[in-house]
Order: sequence, then structure tokens, then C-alpha cells
Amino acid sequence: MTLGFLLFPGFPMACVTSAIEPLRAANEIAGKEVFRWKLVSENGDNVVASANVVFQPDCSLEEASDVDVLFLLSSPQGKFDDAKSSSGKLRHLARHGVTMGAVSGGVFPLARSGLLEGHTCSIHWCYKAAFQMEFPSLETSDDVIVLDRRRYTASGAAAMFDLSLNLIEQELGDTVMTEVACWFQHPLVRAEGVRQKIPAFKTDSTADSLPPQVAKAVDIFADNLEHPVSIRDIASEIGVSPRQLERSFKAATGQSPALYYRTLRMNAARQLVMYSRDSITSIANSVGYATSSTLSQHYKDNFGMTPQEERRKVNLFRVQDNRPIPSA
Repeated sequence: MTLGFLLFPGFPMACVTSAIEPLRAANEIAGKEVFRWKLVSENGDNVVASANVVFQPDCSLEEASDVDVLFLLSSPQGKFDDAKSSSGKLRHLARHGVTMGAVSGGVFPLARSGLLEGHTCSIHWCYKAAFQMEFPSLETSDDVIVLDRRRYTASGAAAMFDLSLNLIEQELGDTVMTEVACWFQHPLVRAEGVRQKIPAFKTDSTADSLPPQVAKAVDIFADNLEHPVSIRDIASEIGVSPRQLERSFKAATGQSPALYYRTLRMNAARQLVMYSRDSITSIANSVGYATSSTLSQHYKDNFGMTPQEERRKVNLFRVQDNRPIPSA
């Protein structure tokens, strides 16, 4: 099996090593070359990762016709220099049997190429709001990896390690896969259906470790960012009193449910400020604010600057350093 990794400027370097190292170990354990890999860039030019490390590709996208699987690695802003030609090349490869994949922010250029239509993809939680805003018709999942026919997506570097273990199991069996995992002290092999760990904001726990009533409320919050619902209605839907919900939230997170709800909305707004070109007014509306002024005040309370100030900072970073905002 030959895997290609199509690198865009600002791609997360850890995703490459997380993909290749388990495959290299599997070859050593098997005593034969079961897996090959190559680094690819659009034009064959060197690519600078988000950590400012330069990678030299093995070939250009045009020359990558001999791969069985091609993964796109990118920040959310990843775009081709020649979108028409390069997206056409991706579609050509897909039509000729190449499995297309993406890691972390790589789902953005893959979606822009049209190759995720009719497929479900894994989205890193920190990009979810921005992705759903840009691609509202695409089906997304909070699972760490999604293998949907010939579309393989992984939410981040550790998820890519799990996806490589999955490929090893397919080719060499679970005994070799387990030995590879143990080589790297990877204690939990995550298959499809495992959800991402998402932080319970402003606490030291993750969302899946919250008490059931609180976790259910957080799910409702997340599903109602654009059209906020009252805490009373949420409590009623869960089957508790507003006072009970308030006490449960304070005990689990140290915050009121209303403040936690606002934090979720602010984090979604921040994704859109950093990873989209939407106007601040549009962003305000998408997270349930009628005006941008109220959003700006709450945003400043959370992040120490207004959305306008943060966007100027992001744009200055791009111009001065000539690279995209680093990806997760």
C-alpha cells in the first residue's frame, strides 16, 4: 500500500509523523515492505509546517498517480495555488480508485475540492463551527476517525496514529497492529465510533466526564448556538428544575449554566473570526447575537480583545510571516 501525504503551508507537522511512524514500525515487525509513503506538494516545492520546519516533498501532485491513499494535511485556510487544476487532479485520482483522506484542517481543502459530498467526515472540535458555516450541507462527526467508503478522515495527530493502526490491522492483522501500538506505548487503540475528547471549558475535565444532567445540557447548548434557548427550557427538557441544573453546573464546572453556554458561543465565534472571512455581524448572528456590539463585549470579556482586534492580529500574522494561522 502506497500512501501519499499532500502538504499545504502551515500543516500540522505531528500529523505526518503520527501517520508514518506506525507504518514504518509495521514494516520492521513484518520483515517486509508492506507500506510505502511519499510526501507531496501541489507544485513539488518545499512546504513550511506550522512549527516553521521545512519539508521537502518527494513529488508534485501531478506526479502522485501511483498512490493508493492520499491524505491532505493543512490548516483550515489551506487552498491550492491553482484551485481549478489541482482540485481536478484530486477528482481524477478519486475517479481512478484512489482513497482520499484528510487529517485535522485538511478536511477544508478536501471539502473545497468537492470530494466530501455525500460522505461523513471527522472534524476536530476546534474547527467544527467554522467548517459547518462554510460547508453547511456536509455531514460531520465528532468521532476521532471516520472511514466512509473511500474517504478517510482523522480529527488530529493522535487520531491519525489510530487510523494508521487501522490500516496496519487491515493489511497485517491485529497481532502486528497491537505490537506496533505497544512499541509506541499507545495504550488505547481507538477504532471507529470513538468520540473526541472535548474540554469542558474553564474546567480541568473533559466534556465526557461531566455528570449526566450537565453533559445533556452541554449537548443541547452545542446544538443551539445560533438560536439560544432559555436555561428554564433546557432544564425542563432534561427533567430537572432550573435550580437543580444550576447547582449541578456549579458543582461540576464552577460556572452557572448561562455562563457556560456563553463560553461555548464565544468559542464558536472565535473559530469564525480566525478561520473564516465572514463579517463580524454575520458571526454575531450565527452564535445568537442580534448585534455585533454585544458580541464584541462578551468576546472581550472572554479573550481580552474584541473580534475586530483579534482578526486584525490574525491578518497581521499572515501578512508579516506569509503563512496561515497554525493548525491543531
